[in-house]
Amino acid sequence: MVKENQILDLSFEFALLVVDYCELLEEKRRFVISHQLLKSGTSIGANIREAQSAESKIDFIHKMKISSKEAEETEYWLLLCKHSKFYPSPDQLLDKIIVLKKILSKIISTSKNSPK
Repeated sequence: MVKENQILDLSFEFALLVVDYCELLEEKRRFVISHQLLKSGTSIGANIREAQSAESKIDFIHKMKISSKEAEETEYWLLLCKHSKFYPSPDQLLDKIIVLKKILSKIISTSKNSPK
């Protein structure tokens, strides 16, 4: 039986949505933000996945903090798109990044406060 990992699943689904949204941006020739968003938006899940093989609790927390920073950057790019006149609405992605940020924050704080 495979154990479900909510943050892995959510971050993977989010990355797929980011890829789709960036494809839409590319079609509209919005290359700069598309590239930035693609990098940060897919990096969240990549770092979470890497954290699953952390060498220590400190390493795990560090990798999750990197994911959290990437989530902050991703939200920034999405907000730019939301408030720019000629960009498609990223509202679904903004809703999902808020959820991811909350879960990451909880994982980080819980991990810091748990015994070895």
